[in-house]
Amino acid sequence: MVTLGAGCGLRQGEIFGLAVDDVDFGEGVIHVRQQVKLIHGKQMFGLPKHDRERTVPLPESVAEALKGHLTQFPAREITLPWEELTGDPHALRLVLTSRVPKALNRNYINKVIWKPALERLGVIAKDRPTRKTTGRAKQTTREHGMHALRHYYASVLLDAGESVKALAEYLGHSDPGFTLRTHTHLMSGSDGRTRKVIDTALGLAHQETGTEPEQAT
Repeated sequence: MVTLGAGCGLRQGEIFGLAVDDVDFGEGVIHVRQQVKLIHGKQMFGLPKHDRERTVPLPESVAEALKGHLTQFPAREITLPWEELTGDPHALRLVLTSRVPKALNRNYINKVIWKPALERLGVIAKDRPTRKTTGRAKQTTREHGMHALRHYYASVLLDAGESVKALAEYLGHSDPGFTLRTHTHLMSGSDGRTRKVIDTALGLAHQETGTEPEQAT
């Protein structure tokens, strides 16, 4: 889950709904075609957010992790209704499933798997159980939820100089402006990049001419 979120920018529901047939190891891409939705406690398959299918790059590191996972845990066919609880049954060979097997349930994952993992790593403080503790209190906030993996993905690409338009397509945003507004705080300052670019350019000029940059001009 972490590798797909941080390495490909997939949403939680898209990770849960990723089918092995959506992964093209040869072309190095993942086709995001559906997600697992949870309505009134019931699961179903549906189109990704905004009804926008998309294709995202599959980095080699993520591909190797997926191959290793599928070798140990082969994809299993899961059948769920499509788009609504009374929708037609839709069968997909999912990359990630529960032990039962079923599609992963976000309520269970967030409360039983994700939050305890963050507590063990010291990312969030461990709750002290009280009589007033409710099920909602046990849930992770959006800041510390799996959505943070998409922010990590965005920050890495923006820091490397990827265009906002390309990032918007990878994240499945309909408007690059939304991507810029949402992730602009993740963009590192340009000072360091400017210094590096100029140093590289002037150093290259020195290597080619054998003179100091000011002499070369």
